[in-house]
Amino acid sequence: MVELTYRDALRQALYDAMIEDESIFIIGEEVGRYGGAYGVTKGLIDKFGPERLLDTPISEPAIIGTAIGAAMSGLRPVAELMYVDFIGMTMDQLGNQAAKIRYMFGGQIGVPLVLRTQGGAGRSAGAQHSQSLEAFIMHTPGLRLAMPATVSDAYHLLRQSLTKPDPVVFIEHKSLYSLKEDVDLSIDPLPWGKAAVRRHGSDIVIVTYSRQLQFVMQAAEALSKQNIEATVIDLRTLNPLDFDTIRKEVEKVGKVLVVSEAVLTSGVASELSARISEECFDYLTDPVVRVAGEDCPISVSADLEAGSIPSPKSIEETAKRLVM
Repeated sequence: MVELTYRDALRQALYDAMIEDESIFIIGEEVGRYGGAYGVTKGLIDKFGPERLLDTPISEPAIIGTAIGAAMSGLRPVAELMYVDFIGMTMDQLGNQAAKIRYMFGGQIGVPLVLRTQGGAGRSAGAQHSQSLEAFIMHTPGLRLAMPATVSDAYHLLRQSLTKPDPVVFIEHKSLYSLKEDVDLSIDPLPWGKAAVRRHGSDIVIVTYSRQLQFVMQAAEALSKQNIEATVIDLRTLNPLDFDTIRKEVEKVGKVLVVSEAVLTSGVASELSARISEECFDYLTDPVVRVAGEDCPISVSADLEAGSIPSPKSIEETAKRLVM
């Protein structure tokens, strides 16, 4: 066991993968000498040199376009976008090219790239640097989407992403980089695309992912003190989505709360709620309830920012109302 931060685990995953596979390189704004927007790639240039850590101009379309071309040519690029908010600038390259090439060419050529970026609120970064835009990716066939919530998953999901034949968007929550855990990186991880049941309970199932897992676990502990026991499902990847695990747990309990930091309207929570309602209808004792972000831009004010996304307290209170 070793104590690592989420940031350290990501760096270790990149280091280990680059040692094993010389086709892997990292490309993005300030990924080399500076060490990345949040320090994930810090120090890697000393080991691998500027040929494998390519600093680019401030042009997200150029970063992703270059990465797609490199992936089609037999390399395995890791492209970093400083903020997921900028992903809209890359959606022609990402959504119209990377996501579709393997299908359009009948599997003869693929785009095995990993796009690392970060999202979410919590650092008073304002409306243009605090969004949760995972629904953009989840909506686009051909793109895979991983959103680790733990230090161990930060390592293992990134290692697994770097073996996939399809483009993987890997969203790291900006408020998790300093999260510390004791981890054993040598153990066999959960399979790619498999959800983790982080807690078992008989009163309510709470489905979530990314940083909200930390909030949900806090809410579950508070509920337990009130004799309400929650099963907590951490999705880990949104594409592929492990609906089998959701179905299995819902069939046992019958009450479901879906928690997402992304906006309520047409977000990930909406899709999950709809599928659970359709596919688990015979087992539900109440309608599926969502707790999600407000349908508004994120404020730079710390208080307003915190009030626009789910909190441990709001999750606890909503779960209590659903159970009682």
